[in-house]
Amino acid sequence: MSSTASISESAQTSPRDPLLAVVREGVRVLDLGRRLYVGMPQSPNHPAYWHTLPRRHGDRVRPDGGSAANDMLVMGTHVGTHIDALAHVSHDGKLHGGADARAAGEGGLYPEHGVHSIAPMVRRGVLLDVPTALGAEVCEPGYEITVADLEATERRQRTPVEPGDVVLVRSGWGRHFDAPGHGTFVGHDSGVPGVGEAGARWLAGRGVHAAGADSIAFERLAPGAGHSSLPAHRVLLVEAGVYIIETLDLEQIAAEQVHEFTFVLAPLPLFGATGSPVRPLALVCAPGAGDGTAPGDGRG
Repeated sequence: MSSTASISESAQTSPRDPLLAVVREGVRVLDLGRRLYVGMPQSPNHPAYWHTLPRRHGDRVRPDGGSAANDMLVMGTHVGTHIDALAHVSHDGKLHGGADARAAGEGGLYPEHGVHSIAPMVRRGVLLDVPTALGAEVCEPGYEITVADLEATERRQRTPVEPGDVVLVRSGWGRHFDAPGHGTFVGHDSGVPGVGEAGARWLAGRGVHAAGADSIAFERLAPGAGHSSLPAHRVLLVEAGVYIIETLDLEQIAAEQVHEFTFVLAPLPLFGATGSPVRPLALVCAPGAGDGTAPGDGRG
């Protein structure tokens, strides 16, 4: 999914904000989020997505003939494309920074580690397209993406990971998201490719702000093991304070070889929650931006 931002010729004043000037030149938006729908694949550890219409058109009609419909949603905060807050994982009873996990959640929420504490992100994004770098279409089930794989991808793309970046690791597994039955994407029996503990330490060592992937749990899941062991979550969330984004749609951005971009993400301000659904965006200049031919430059 993509779109191009533009303005009408009626607004031709020069913007004082350099960022606005870039937007007016033309910005292409690549949507990295998954569509939410009833029955979509998800981790069995979280409440499923459910959508219903408590009120439909015609249930109530105003005297002027108007009517309105509304919705009710029920879902876990770790369903679909979502971000993990630091409250999501503890180890040996401790959250990030050594906070006592039980005490931090007294009252049924996490005031210090909840998803509301994640500031909206507008950062450099880097896509590490691992299977392409390895000469494959998709990583094998249960394959652990190694540090050597990450570094080889980084070199091939000429996109060095820098402190503060948001790094998205593509395994190719996202192409199974809409597979019939959804068992392939969840991958309990087959395993799911992803980084392991070593890869997570590599990301943390590079000083990344957040890390994401196109799979259900970000990290490698061993065949038959499900979510029984998640060392990358421990390293990133508990030890390093790095946020994790899961179930991304990275197929289009990889197909177009967009490896470096402006990454935009804003969690819902769910006070004290352990995660939030998100709709991440990758922004790049529209074709022709800066050369006088981009949409919105006022020259046709």
